[in-house]
Amino acid sequence: MNNTHVDFRMDRRDFFSRFGLGLGGAALFGLLNGRAAAAPANPFQGVLDQPHFAPKAKRIIYLFMSGGPSQMDLFDHKPKLNEMQGQDLPASIRMGQRLTGMSANQATLPIAGSPFKFARHGKSGAWISELLPWTAKVADELCFVKSLHTEAINHDPAITFFQTGSQIAGRPSMGAWLSYGLGSANENLPSFVVLISKDRIDQPLYARLWGNGFLPSLHQGVQFRSGKEPVLYLQNPDGVARAGRRQMLDRLAELHAQQFEDVGDPEINARVAQYEMAYRMQASVPETLDVSGEPDSVKDLYGPEAKNPGTFAANCLLARRMAERNVRFIQLYHPGWDHHGGLPNGIRRQSKDIDQACYGLLTDLRQRGLLDETLVVWGGEFGRTNYCQGKLTKDDFGRDHHPRCFTAWMAGGGVKPGMTYGATDEFGYNVAEDPVHVHDLQATIMRLLGVDHERLTFKFQGRYFRLTDVHGQVVKSILA
Repeated sequence: MNNTHVDFRMDRRDFFSRFGLGLGGAALFGLLNGRAAAAPANPFQGVLDQPHFAPKAKRIIYLFMSGGPSQMDLFDHKPKLNEMQGQDLPASIRMGQRLTGMSANQATLPIAGSPFKFARHGKSGAWISELLPWTAKVADELCFVKSLHTEAINHDPAITFFQTGSQIAGRPSMGAWLSYGLGSANENLPSFVVLISKDRIDQPLYARLWGNGFLPSLHQGVQFRSGKEPVLYLQNPDGVARAGRRQMLDRLAELHAQQFEDVGDPEINARVAQYEMAYRMQASVPETLDVSGEPDSVKDLYGPEAKNPGTFAANCLLARRMAERNVRFIQLYHPGWDHHGGLPNGIRRQSKDIDQACYGLLTDLRQRGLLDETLVVWGGEFGRTNYCQGKLTKDDFGRDHHPRCFTAWMAGGGVKPGMTYGATDEFGYNVAEDPVHVHDLQATIMRLLGVDHERLTFKFQGRYFRLTDVHGQVVKSILA
């Protein structure tokens, strides 16, 4: 296997000659020579000298719908379910596949058709639910993947699998891998930023989902929040001036340099790199998050909630601003899709949250010439069952977790627009054509950013790890 791996240890003699591997090395070199203000051209240099392939996208905005959106109520039109409303799911369709503990003990599994109308949209004729009228306007820009599947059947392992390539916590997240491989194109902002919609925390989201795992800690995602303190512990305490902070960092860097000479621990470099980034972010973050200069015409693209900080719409607008500033990986989490009950009202609320905002994001990126170089991904950790969890009534029902098949869409950044890849059976229960595993999607995303998922590795505890573990095939049919 052709592995891309860097040994971060070095002896005293080549300390300075090889210290340009990242912001920490460059910052220390500058500090020790009295040039602290001279920022390097690329402070978070990745381990790759250049991408493995010519990248089709420079950055990614990943819109993660935490909780598992119901594919047959949004994108995967299944009229057969409405024809069989209330009938028990045939054993020939289920084929003994495992269920969660929330519906495994039900005496019956009554089929629940979608209460929402579907129509074809655009030249592509994509099926889209009435819940998403704004998304329907950009149907011809979307590439639907309707044959996603995963082994994980509960939220925590399923989300962890999508973010890190493993159901077991502790591996680096996708954003951390791309930061590690490609580095950053902005010296004043992190290469990996996380935004979470406020007031939609129906389930926990752990910081390890955007963590660095065993990679150097400078590659972990940085969460931005709405409110007076968008990044926790970033601002100086009362009574500490910026000039005083600069002097403290200078002296601290000298001490860290001496420590690194003694022990060669790469986390020393990472720590200094993070101190320096935090110092720069004290000026760059307020400017990035200040949308007061955005004209109303732009805010109106994203919908009325774009003026409400912390909402999904407001975060989409911030994602565009970060894309303009060359943040490599921008992750938006929008929880609230876990509709075990009350699905009709719950999914209406969720769809209203994201519908116009997604339209606005794609439209805004396209108008600014950024869509072709920005990969946008929308999807959750799994789908929902075609049968009802609990009691099925005319106006109310729920759906359980369903890992066997679900839908995501991609746009911009090197994917074919106006197409649908893969298909499910007429019951929307099993993949019928062109299955796409989680690792396949991850491999494809990395390929679009110019990275060979098999060659970007890191040696840890005696073996080489990668995002896709020992699996994953690029879905070449969706590449433009």
